[in-house]
Amino acid sequence: MVKPWRQLTVWLHILTSVGWMAQVMTLCVLLAVGLAADDDAVRDAATSMAHAVDGRLVGPMADASAFTGVMLAAATPWGFFRHWWVFVKFTITLVQLYLGIFVLSPALTDSVTAGPSPAQVVGTALMAGAIAFQGWLSVTKPWGTMRRRRKAGTGPRWVFVAAVLGGLADLALALVIGHPLPLLSIILLAVGLIRRPGWATVRPAPPVSA
Repeated sequence: MVKPWRQLTVWLHILTSVGWMAQVMTLCVLLAVGLAADDDAVRDAATSMAHAVDGRLVGPMADASAFTGVMLAAATPWGFFRHWWVFVKFTITLVQLYLGIFVLSPALTDSVTAGPSPAQVVGTALMAGAIAFQGWLSVTKPWGTMRRRRKAGTGPRWVFVAAVLGGLADLALALVIGHPLPLLSIILLAVGLIRRPGWATVRPAPPVSA
């Protein structure tokens, strides 16, 4: 019964990653429209919509994508530091989350009154491109292994159930309150990483008694 829930976790990770990229592209278009607008009403409408999309869609999709991706790395033989493509994806995700939370979102809040800047348009375009590059990494899995390690195991079913239900619950909560609040995802992620050593390595089977 592990496989169906693992597949659902992969599905949710793909869905939220594509959603994250699509909504960042929406931000880029809205900010570009606001930047090019001569009419103050058009500029204000575009930047206000960009701010709303960031809170209700971009942030929640980013959190859910990162949460499911980390859970998959922790609970499958791919791991975090076994393959270069996983490590690069993990690093890009952390950088994007940091920039989104501490740079992009505050800048969008300011742009509601001050208007968008060229840097915001370029930044959102680069973010969308980085997410697309992560998708390419997932498909091609380039560069081989980082170093040899013992064969890894797969986590129990509850890990994947928690990843799916926790991710969907936080998405629903964010849509209701208007901004991301991934408390459940953070708790489940902490529990999963703490319990990970118990399934991370495949142990040799006990000898069969005569």
